Parts: sequence; C-alpha cells; structure tokens
Amino acid sequence: MKLTFLICLGILFGSHAVAQKQALGKVKKEELMEKVHPKDSSAAAAIIFKKAKTTYTYYEQSGFVSSTDFEIKIKIYKKEGFSWANFEIPYYVGYQTLNDEYVDIISAYTYNLEGDNITKDKVVSQSKFKQTVNEYWAKQTIAFPNVKVGSIIELKYKLKSENISVLPDFQYQYDIPVNFAEYTTEIPEFYLYKGMLRGYVKPEITYDVEPTSQSFSSKLDKAYANKILTYNQIVTNYKAKDIPALKEEEYVNHMQNYYAKIVHELELIRYPEEEPKPISTTWEKVVESIYKEERFGKELKETNYHFDDLRLLIKKDFTTKDKITAVFNFVKSRMNWDEKYGYYTHKGVIKAYQDKVGNVAEINFILLSMLKLAGVEAYPVLISTRENGLAFFPNKSIFNYVIVAAVDGQENILLDATDKSADLNILPIRDLNTSGRMIQDNGASSEIDLMPKSNSKEVLNMMAQIDTQGKVSGKIRHQYFDYNAYLYRANYNGMAKQSLMERLEKKYNGIEIQEYDVQNNYDFTKPIIENYAFEATNSVEIIGNKMYVSPLLFFALEQNPFKSEVREYPVDFGFPNQDKFNVSLTIPEGYTIETIPQPKAIAMPDGLANFKYNISNTENVIQLTYAVDINKAIINADYYDALKNFFKELVNKQTEKIVLKKG
Repeated sequence: MKLTFLICLGILFGSHAVAQKQALGKVKKEELMEKVHPKDSSAAAAIIFKKAKTTYTYYEQSGFVSSTDFEIKIKIYKKEGFSWANFEIPYYVGYQTLNDEYVDIISAYTYNLEGDNITKDKVVSQSKFKQTVNEYWAKQTIAFPNVKVGSIIELKYKLKSENISVLPDFQYQYDIPVNFAEYTTEIPEFYLYKGMLRGYVKPEITYDVEPTSQSFSSKLDKAYANKILTYNQIVTNYKAKDIPALKEEEYVNHMQNYYAKIVHELELIRYPEEEPKPISTTWEKVVESIYKEERFGKELKETNYHFDDLRLLIKKDFTTKDKITAVFNFVKSRMNWDEKYGYYTHKGVIKAYQDKVGNVAEINFILLSMLKLAGVEAYPVLISTRENGLAFFPNKSIFNYVIVAAVDGQENILLDATDKSADLNILPIRDLNTSGRMIQDNGASSEIDLMPKSNSKEVLNMMAQIDTQGKVSGKIRHQYFDYNAYLYRANYNGMAKQSLMERLEKKYNGIEIQEYDVQNNYDFTKPIIENYAFEATNSVEIIGNKMYVSPLLFFALEQNPFKSEVREYPVDFGFPNQDKFNVSLTIPEGYTIETIPQPKAIAMPDGLANFKYNISNTENVIQLTYAVDINKAIINADYYDALKNFFKELVNKQTEKIVLKKG
C-alpha cells in the first residue's frame, strides 16, 4: 500500500460523499454521558468531528489571499485525554517578503454535564497563548477551562496566509479516533493545485465548478470605487468517517510522517489572456533560493576569523582524514550549541565564534569554513530532522537544520559539531532522516544519503558460574561501537559510577553489580567498554532436583516488541546494528546437563535481518555464541509479518532453557 496518493484537482472524482451533518454549539446530553468510545474502548479521547474550509479573498494590492476556517469538537473519555485541552495551532512566520501567517480564535468552549444541566465555559483571552517555536514557526495554545472526564470541547478558528503556493495541511488522523472529518477547498480557476493524500486512510472526494464573484475596493486617482471580480471556482470536498486511531508502536521515526492528511502545492497559474505559468518548484530551486540568502551564502564566505587557531591544529604531514578529525574535534570542543535549529545564522559566525556559543547553522558553518581553509573539500547539507518530518514536495519549510559533508577521496564524511558525543559519520540520531541536499559552491545541489551503511555493534563477553543454590556470579565485558557508543556517550557520559551501577541493576531485573569500570568515554577512536562483576539470584529456576536456566541469563529478550496484527508504517531501528553474545557458563558441581538447546539460524527475506545461535558443552562448561543482525535501519511495513515472526523465533530461542539434573 502506498503512503502518498496524488490528486489532480482538475479531474472529476465521481464518488458518493459521506452523508453527515455536524455543527458546533449542538452538544447533547447523550454525548456528555458517553463513557467509552463505541468503536475503540481504549480511547482516552476522540474527535467527534473536524472540519475545515479554504477560501480566497481578492485585494487589489496583494491579489488573492487564502484563509482557512477550522472547526473541531473533541470528547474526553479519560484523564489521559486531558492533553487535548491544551490545543496547539502551529503557523508559519519565516517568510522573507510576505507577512506572517495569522491565527484568529473565533470561539472556544468547554461543555460539561452538571446534574441534569449542560454547562458551558468560555475560553477567555488570558487562556490563549502565543509562543515562538523558532524563527520559522510559532504556535498559539488554547487552554480550555474546567475540563474533566466526560467533557466536550469545541474550537473554531481561522488561519490566514498570504502564501498561496501551499495550503494548510488538513490532518484527519491522530492517535485517537476521528468520527468524522471534512475538508472543502474553493479555489479560483486561475490556480491549479496538486493535492496529495498522506497516510493510509483515503477520503471520499467530490469535485465541482461553480461561478462566483467578489467585490473589492479599487483606487482611481484619489478616490476609491467598488469593483466586481467574476470567475469560476473549483470546489473540492474531502470526507471521511470512522477513522481509527494510529497509535505509536515500538521503533517508529516520527508519527507525524504517517497520520492521514491532505496537502496542496500550487502547480500552475493561468490568468486570462496570459500564458500559463508553472509554479511547482524543484529541490534545486529551493536550495538555490536558500543559498542566496545573506544569512546562508554570505556567512559561508566569512573566513580568517579562526586562522590563528587553525594554524595550530594542522600539521604538515596530516592526511585529509587527519585534518577532518582535528578540525571537527576542535569545533565540537570549542563551540556550545544553544539548542536552536535552522539553516540561517542568527548573530553570525564571527560573533558566535567569539562567544563560543551558536545555533546549528553558526556552529556547522564554522566547521565548514575551517575545513575549507585547511584544504579539505567540504559542503553544507540541508536536512529535515526526524521530528520535523519528511517532505511531500520541494519547499523551504521542510528544512530545519544544516550539517557538513567533508570529502575524503571517494567518501563523503557527514559531520555535525553541535553534539559533543558525535563523531565522523556518527551523526546525532535527530539527523538520521533518510536524505539531505548537499550544496556545491555555486549553489547547485544534489541528494545525499544520511543513513548509516554498516552495522553498529554491541559485543558482550560473559564468564559465569552457577552454584548449587542457583545463584549465578561472573564477569562481563560489554563493548559499544559506532552508534551504540554514541548513544552511551550521549546518555551516560558524566554520570556517577554509582548511578551507572544502579542503572544496570534496574535494567537487568535486580542483579547486583560490583567492580564496575568504564573505559574510553572521551576517546572516540575506541569503543566504549564496560567491565563489571555481577551476582544474580533469580536467573535460575529450581524444581525438585533440576535447574532451568537460559544461557543468556538476564539478557534474554522475553517479549516480542511487535505485538500488533498489522502495521501500516515502517519499522525504524534508527541505524543498522548487531548484537553479539559470547557466553561461557559453568554448571554447579554435582549436576549434569540433561537437555541443551539446539543450534539455530534464521534469516529474513532480502537479507533484512538474521540471527545465529550456536551452543555446545565440554564437560561442565556451556559455550554459547549468539548474534543478531538488523541489516537495514528502516524496514517497510510490507515486511512486518516476516519481521514479527523473526522476533517471535528470536524470543523463543533466547528464552529456551538448559535443564540441569542433580546426581
């Protein structure tokens, strides 16, 4: 099943619309008394209906401006649904030549049933908050009053925009059920849009052409006169009902990539008596326009402010890789990220370098400049972070971040100096979002893959003994490579030893940790290595004169993380990985091995994943070598059944017991 469907808005769709009338202000006692959603008893809340309508108004000076009216009615079933009472509306404020988008809250109410009476609480102005998210986006939050289990909240608002090249997204699927959704666009015949349906729930679509007219004020000399503009408008209506909740499961990128929604891009302008003007842009044009901005292209040309520091870094016998490593580590150490995203500088690279603090663009532009001055071929790479989502079509707003690609021979080495735990070709996890656009010195660009190519390893070596009481004691050497080392450093560097020990004791079901040591926290040329001794009193089950124990002890995966019958979006492991265990387990004196698991190997189709389980014994010592490889970071939903079965077999094998018999 495809994730994105294209709609040409100049083609008639002859489908039967979903017949359903919904209106704000008509709250019934039956709705307030409803205890659970009739089709999803687990729902904490539900959208009774969501409607929107996009229309156009003509102004002589600015031309057509779009506005979209939204209406939404939500039922709260459980306390977990209270988050919907703080309703957020994002809007774009990053235009260079247009005014910011504008949100107008028309009405907002909370309804409750008090005894036999319906009460109605209005949202007052003090409960409406505007907040800047970054230099491109802002949001308005509406805090609904007196919300409790059983409440219904209603909201009506208008979103105005001078940018008619894209329309507001209409999302009609969430992590709660949606009973009914409807979106209508009334688009002047002069504009042809490409509509796209994202997700797995297709609405019913109808189309019509209607004559219409607008009056507007026109300035004639020093006076104003009313004029009438007559034209046809293309009316497209989308309806859907009983849309199930799309709930987050294990191993997902960002749910906003997968919820059903309708998006529009302006494709063609066709004014009377003029040649049609194609509007749809390309990634090359989008990147070129970003490159031309002073806070991007001009900042890339700033040099020499770091010359004295660079001269001390670079030695005559350095290879290209040596230069990249030295410059990257210097910038990463010197600069501190202010946690602000974006691809434009704020205070400029020179000021940021002096302050030792900057945003994403400033820090990575400093890195880029120093690499180039050191004689390394390097380029900026525009990306969208995982949280920011994936692009439907070429547009500026999808980018929210910039990193660096340094060239060493035939290899592009990806770098992000904002993260102290990052390394060469080890980007922060937030950056791993399929692909970016690498920009050449002349502003031309090309796609570049962001995803890791090789498996990041975890290798665990364990030597352990079981005593006659079933207590297991031993020593462990745990190595973390590449992205696994990055995650360790990002999460645990700087943590006290006692806290690290307590973390392991909690993670592994109450084992006792002693003699803990960790190596290479800040030596990025080597893996992270944890060494520790342990004692476990609940890893062995004793029944009569027999012991039952998994050779993986407390490392065994006991449950399949994939429980759903179906999955409509990809499984995202973040990066390819390998887990490898080498176990030597000595059985207690006076016991013999009655049964031992059999070796096994399983592989998924197309080499997506595999595991190998080899076990043997020599007298009283059991040797296990076990490895699991996830060879692709993102596995399409088409393979979900195979992946679920793979993990079922994996769990079964990991939890399989050795049986030891006394005597």
